[in-house]
Amino acid sequence: MTDAAATHQPAPSAADVPPHRYTADLAERIELAWQDRWASEGTFHAPNPSGDLVGDAAAEKFYVLDMFPYPSGKGLHVGHPLGYIATDVVGRFQRMQGRNVLHALAYDAFGLPAEQYAVQTGQHPRITTEQNIATMRGQLRRLGLGHDDRRTFATTDPDYVRWTQWIFTQLFASFYDADAPRPDGGTGRARPIAELVAELDAGTRALPDGRVWTDLDAAARADHLDSVRLAYISNSPVNWAPGLGTVLSNEEVTADGRSERGNFPVFQRNLRQWMLRITAYADRLVDDLELIEWPEKVKTMQRNWIGRSSGAQVRFVTDAGDLSVFTTRPDTLFGATFVAVAPEHPLLDALASEQWPEGTSEAWTGAAASPREAVTAYRRAASTKTELDRQTEGRDKTGVFTGAFATNPVTGARVPVFVADYVLMGYGTGAIMAVPGQDERDWEFATRFGLPIVRTVAPPEGWEGEAYPGEGPAINSANDEISLDGLGVVEAKAAIIAWLEAKGLGTGTVTYRLRDWLFSRQRYWGEPFPVVFDDDGRAHTLPDEMLPVELPDVPDYAPRTFDPQDADSEPEPPLARLPEWVDVELDLGDGVRRYRRETNTMPNWAGSCWYELRYLDPHDEKALVDPDIERYWMGPGAERPGGDPTDVAGGADLYVGGVEHAVLHLLYARFWHKVLYDLGHTASREPFHKLFNQGYIQAYAYADARGVYVPADEVHEEPGLDGETTYTWRGEPVVREYGKMGKSLKNMVTPDDMYAAYGADTFRVYEMSMGPLDQSRAWETRAVVGAQRFLQRLWRNVVDETSGAVVVVEEPADDATRRLVARTIADVRTEYAAMRPNTAIAKLIALNNHLTTLAAVPREAVEPLVLMVAPVAPHIAEELWARLGHPASLAHEPFPTADPALLVEETVTCVVQVAGKVRDRIEVPPAIGEAELRELALATAGVQRALDGRGVRTVIVRAPRLVNVVPA
Repeated sequence: MTDAAATHQPAPSAADVPPHRYTADLAERIELAWQDRWASEGTFHAPNPSGDLVGDAAAEKFYVLDMFPYPSGKGLHVGHPLGYIATDVVGRFQRMQGRNVLHALAYDAFGLPAEQYAVQTGQHPRITTEQNIATMRGQLRRLGLGHDDRRTFATTDPDYVRWTQWIFTQLFASFYDADAPRPDGGTGRARPIAELVAELDAGTRALPDGRVWTDLDAAARADHLDSVRLAYISNSPVNWAPGLGTVLSNEEVTADGRSERGNFPVFQRNLRQWMLRITAYADRLVDDLELIEWPEKVKTMQRNWIGRSSGAQVRFVTDAGDLSVFTTRPDTLFGATFVAVAPEHPLLDALASEQWPEGTSEAWTGAAASPREAVTAYRRAASTKTELDRQTEGRDKTGVFTGAFATNPVTGARVPVFVADYVLMGYGTGAIMAVPGQDERDWEFATRFGLPIVRTVAPPEGWEGEAYPGEGPAINSANDEISLDGLGVVEAKAAIIAWLEAKGLGTGTVTYRLRDWLFSRQRYWGEPFPVVFDDDGRAHTLPDEMLPVELPDVPDYAPRTFDPQDADSEPEPPLARLPEWVDVELDLGDGVRRYRRETNTMPNWAGSCWYELRYLDPHDEKALVDPDIERYWMGPGAERPGGDPTDVAGGADLYVGGVEHAVLHLLYARFWHKVLYDLGHTASREPFHKLFNQGYIQAYAYADARGVYVPADEVHEEPGLDGETTYTWRGEPVVREYGKMGKSLKNMVTPDDMYAAYGADTFRVYEMSMGPLDQSRAWETRAVVGAQRFLQRLWRNVVDETSGAVVVVEEPADDATRRLVARTIADVRTEYAAMRPNTAIAKLIALNNHLTTLAAVPREAVEPLVLMVAPVAPHIAEELWARLGHPASLAHEPFPTADPALLVEETVTCVVQVAGKVRDRIEVPPAIGEAELRELALATAGVQRALDGRGVRTVIVRAPRLVNVVPA
């Protein structure tokens, strides 16, 4: 029988079960009763220092967050709650430390899944979403999570949509002033557009292009303001996914050029879209990573995505205008023998002449009669390719000559200008100086089209390759005014940049891989933009009193016509089909006029960019969040009583979620938070001070001879004749594989299964004891019984299974027990604080097992144990605490403190091996028992890594100095 099948074990007959035994039925009664009591008493309500949730807010606070869950129609499987249980353990432990703990959960409810279901069924996405939220909320409540239920919401709630739209209006009404000082001592911040207008009116600020503000008419002034807003409209290349009927941000496109959602092909198209100027914050997004406690791998992912590079902007003069080229290697400029521009480059139409220059090679023409015809055909072909198609290494590099030439600024040579689809408009300036001698793609292109190749960096001796992209002394790099020959790369770059700047031919600059955030979606199920357009096409945001703009009902939710493979198909937002909603008469301050609403909607990332702020002050109708409340929960440590003076950025104390959000949600949320900080709405510079990425729970799946997955809970395991286990489904052999748990692999185990078979506390203990939280682990239903047995032994140490009477005694514990209790308290406190619940549980099991060996369990030993168990198994702990004579909930009881005098004892180092190889070492008391040492050894990180999901055949214990684990 498989692990999944083991969930449904035959229950003993009622006659065999003592009336007060801790079974799944008793666990359910206890758990539901305590969940009701917590709700009625507001046990987990976190008081604010002011506002409608005001209370006795302790000076020392702790704000713990889970990443926003999306309420899927599939419901939860046992892998989903891992992070939620972990944050609950942390929150409960911190609450017992005397801290005011804020832990809440809301729902990221806009998004494609509900909309796609609406397209298929015609059911309104709101109905689907609310049903899914109700299901998920019930599953999570049954888990016993200590959330403040007064602070829950969904991103689709009108009150929440109102403030999401309000933030957009703030972005629209702001610009980035690179010279403005910030409260944190830095330079550069968002400021209101109104302040810019005042400075321009007063003449204290000049326009960057030299025009005089007072000479401009109203339209020209509005054009300038629109060009500097943090939220602006751009007609630029975007990622168009016809299969989804919408455009996508760069972060929503996979490495193979397809949509992250649905795996549809993505094409480059020029469309009119809303953009957010996240690039203005690129340096701060990189630099401020040093202020927060995040995993280094996540910081590296953000740095790489932002892609800050230093180099030079170089001007190549053409008859159609100047081509600006960014290069990180200006030292190779003498080797630039042609220029290539992206098919979307705005100067391309002007570059493409009506006839071929005399002597043009046929290989350059694409068999077209004229450059314009060649460029038009090439552009059309490029638009059908994904970004991956255009960038894949080894693909034939294609292009056509535009008929234009550009002047190399250091050699004076006229070099041909090609259009080539391996150049992307979204990176750099959309034009490159091609140096075939130092770049492999340029070498391939030059070889194909018979273009000159000039080496400008000397390759190492014996080099037999083609292009040499490495470093070395400059060669062939001199003109009458400057010579780079013999210089290294760093010196050569500095010299050529200085020369270019002196001649007005270029400037040293920094560029970024990061592009502005594409913020429009041609979908229905998202926040409407609080924007209308006047008769001149000018955008206006709606005043606060007109928010929120709510979604109207639409006839259907799908694009009316589109071909998933046709890059030329046009998007049609569903909202555009409602002329009675789109065309409106409004008074925006200058009388009633006709306007047209924006028919695109915001991406689902909008609502998840700021929810950590709304948890703080969820019912505030006057502000996004009250400043005093935000400062209390998220302000820099130096500004709060009891705060860490080294914390200058602030933010939530702990944020737990998957690493897959490193360059999507986390980057966007940091950007929005910094804008709000600049505009004075937050005291914190960062939204999340500490980030923890939990691992994943995986499970076995089974496929038949056709490769079709079969239900895992119907598969049977049988020992084969050769000693190998065989797996069958309905008598037919199947193949076992290891993969992500879910409905598609038919290996899904739900929390509901676990609640029914074991109870929520057993499920919690098992998930927390499976291994280190930051590592993935294998689900094994049969192993859950181990957690259940631990709780059953704990129950029997307090309660008589036959009579239900409390069996603890008031006599003092013996010295060995008192010392073990003290050591366990000290160790478990350390393990909880470090988010290592698996090792904490191992130590609790060891203490509990020791108590079972005593003739009678002393109160002074078992009460600390119950309190220490509470973070991981809160229901049984509450029940035992009550039966031990304490009428109040233990949720706010002080966590036990060890008597230092009892901790003074000699320890020895125990070597822990797996299959004879040393994998860890632990310090243990000399008198430690074999059973306790076995549990501690199995819980070590080294053993967990070495086992990597495998079972254990046997454990050889030579207390106190050696444990050898033999894998199955």
